Amino acid sequence: MRKLAFTLFLLFAFVTSWAQAPDKHPVKWTSKIEKKSDNEYIITLDGTIEDKWHVYSQFTPDGGALPLEITFNNDKDNFQAVGKAEESPYEKAFNKTFGVDEYFWSHNVQLKQVIRTTNPNNNLVQLDLFYQVCKEVCIQGNFFFEYDLKNLTAKEVKLFSDPTTAAKAETPKKAEEVKPASAPKKAKGDDKGIMTIFIVAFFSGFAALLTPCVFPMIPMTVSVFTKASKTRAQGIRNAIFFGLSIIIIYVLLGSIVTALFGVDSLNRLSTNVWFNLIFFALLVFFAISFLGGFEIMLPNSWANKVDRQADRGGFVGILFMALALAIVSFSCTGPIVGTLLVEAASKGGLAPVIGMVGFSSALALPFMLFAMFPGWMNSLPKSGGWLNTVKVSLGFLELALAFKFLSKADLVTQSHLLEREIFLVIWIAVFGAWALYLFGKLVLPHDTPVSYISVGRLLTGLLILSFTIYLIPGLWGAPLKLISGFPPPLRYSESPDGVGRSNISGSLPEGAKLVGKDIMAFEDYDKGLAYAKEVGKPVMIDFTGYGCENCRKMEDNVWSDDRIHSILKDEVVLISLYVDATEELPEAQQYRSETTGRKVKTVGNKWFEFQVKKYGAAAQPLYVVIDHEENNLNEPVGYTPDVEEYLQWLKDGVAKFNKE
Repeated sequence: MRKLAFTLFLLFAFVTSWAQAPDKHPVKWTSKIEKKSDNEYIITLDGTIEDKWHVYSQFTPDGGALPLEITFNNDKDNFQAVGKAEESPYEKAFNKTFGVDEYFWSHNVQLKQVIRTTNPNNNLVQLDLFYQVCKEVCIQGNFFFEYDLKNLTAKEVKLFSDPTTAAKAETPKKAEEVKPASAPKKAKGDDKGIMTIFIVAFFSGFAALLTPCVFPMIPMTVSVFTKASKTRAQGIRNAIFFGLSIIIIYVLLGSIVTALFGVDSLNRLSTNVWFNLIFFALLVFFAISFLGGFEIMLPNSWANKVDRQADRGGFVGILFMALALAIVSFSCTGPIVGTLLVEAASKGGLAPVIGMVGFSSALALPFMLFAMFPGWMNSLPKSGGWLNTVKVSLGFLELALAFKFLSKADLVTQSHLLEREIFLVIWIAVFGAWALYLFGKLVLPHDTPVSYISVGRLLTGLLILSFTIYLIPGLWGAPLKLISGFPPPLRYSESPDGVGRSNISGSLPEGAKLVGKDIMAFEDYDKGLAYAKEVGKPVMIDFTGYGCENCRKMEDNVWSDDRIHSILKDEVVLISLYVDATEELPEAQQYRSETTGRKVKTVGNKWFEFQVKKYGAAAQPLYVVIDHEENNLNEPVGYTPDVEEYLQWLKDGVAKFNKE
């Protein structure tokens, strides 16, 4: 259990400016309990989160920040939780550092947990709330509540009286009851996500226009409007209504998807293995269709019935003309619309509707404009083989995108079947084949024979080829920041320490491993300190966590500086202590914490208690430079993204050691 890795996180405020921790805990909780039926109760937890801090949902995917967790201490033979706690709406944003989506609250959070009693003689419920709250640093919260089922009262059990140091437990006091928390405000990142969906969908609509099923219909449709409209004003009015009809049809499709699956269900399913495998198969199916394997067609009877309705004239006839366009062009627009709905639906909320607004707006705009201004038709390029080239290119894109979903399924199960190198090899093959196709070296079904390629096609082929070559160094560990978030993270690979470094790893001292480029780090304090004494170097302790985003940022953006990398590699002995490691300690090494009275069971418990007890800080990252007698050589620092500032701090610690 993750909460067991953090049993000491009841320090409400650490006055540790060097660790960038807040003066007090950034989340305040209140709770109440209500009776639902004879043997069921509803526990409500309301949290108020300080500005710019985030608390992470129970459903946030593995590989990122630690999710919130509710457990009970005395439930055995007394009561049981009915499913997961119901959450107030959360926000969603992609974390480039971890390569996963994260679900979080920014201002307020409300949790409702239903419990069902099984022992009528028991009137006490003990709830343990664990979560991670992050801003510039990440702090774990562990709150305890007790509920009296007989009197329906709730009280928070506080184990510390002094906010800056561990102290004796104080007398529990009754928690205040509050009104249900309102839904959290949208974060700026959430707004950006919706805008990104709209922009991508809008350009996808333009891409759909340049397919053989849609482009030739522009002059055909415009000529119908020109002949049917008796006046120019009527023609403009009909054109506008036609465009709006297209938008209405596609927005209705997005609304149906939202209604069928709910505002948030697909969002929560986005890390489900089967969900991602089905989407992978669906996108491969779409890609094969675009590449010319087959065509996705709706029944001809549908088109015939709609065509007959379109002949009625008036606004009803125009509406059915728009529906006929959607049906007839489905073999080209269907895969694009399907991909958009898959991606948008996994974002949750109204994303499918927003996506369809963007797609249909781009699709409708040219029909409206050319119907208003028929003279512009002369500037349109003629239909030809280039339309199929666009369609095939979309097929290659669909195929590449499909592996994002397969990769996510593999990451969730940690199967290591689609590690970073294999993913990149597939992308190199797909984009390389696309480049060869654009250069005319590959011919697919429905292609028109050409004696030469256009300049535009050549330039596009060169761009795709350049991107393909850019991917190749990733096979040897290059970060590939342009596609951050698409391939598996660097550590999820066959050679996490870098290609050709297995022999180096094998020759490392016991307890050490390679991190970054070629920096050696110990994960055991005693072994690292003993090695430092042996080689005569100072120690740098790195209090870190597997789910610590700012720890990864420091490693990727600060430690990668050549000057800092050189010091970490050659001038200090690095000891990285993971405070969220869940590996259980041997029974003989488990003990009761003097600070909280709770049992230290995991490796993470052990290192976190060490951090709090010795350095009075709960936030990660925390960096400490010490000598062989374990004395600090300078003030510890936390998250320090300024390379020069961190470099000077590191040099200062090493210099003081060398003077001793």
